[in-house]
Amino acid sequence: MLRYLPFLLVLALWIYAFIDCLNTPESQVRGLPKVVWVIIILLFGEVLVGPVAWLAAGKVRGPRPDGSAPFAGRGGRRTQWVAPDDNPEFLKSLKDETAPAKDAADAKDAKGAESAESAEDSARLKDWEADLRRREEELRRKENGPEDTPPPAKG
Repeated sequence: MLRYLPFLLVLALWIYAFIDCLNTPESQVRGLPKVVWVIIILLFGEVLVGPVAWLAAGKVRGPRPDGSAPFAGRGGRRTQWVAPDDNPEFLKSLKDETAPAKDAADAKDAKGAESAESAEDSARLKDWEADLRRREEELRRKENGPEDTPPPAKG
């Protein structure tokens, strides 16, 4: 199994260099046209000359031509991942979405709607409780028999 490791490493480097070359914009390719670099990588990949040449001399590494750093966030500065609850920009966006500007009349209407909904919910709950008591009483009557009829006479 270990004897295949060098072959797999060469193959991985070959594939990486090929995909990297294909995904690199033409403006960041140095020395030769992009098509020539692809041909060099494919022809000389087995002996590592093509991929190593591409990684060493074919692509502009370092700062980008537009001045931004790799993985740059807003404003072209390098950013580090921050948890959402620690990210002030994210928290600000939540406040903007959930708290639109309301005037006093809208707030009063909302309170009135909440109290109306609360009264509706209370009435619905009372209806459900009454229905539950009625059903429980029906079940008791079925189990014990009707209370107003006398027990059957022996005889």
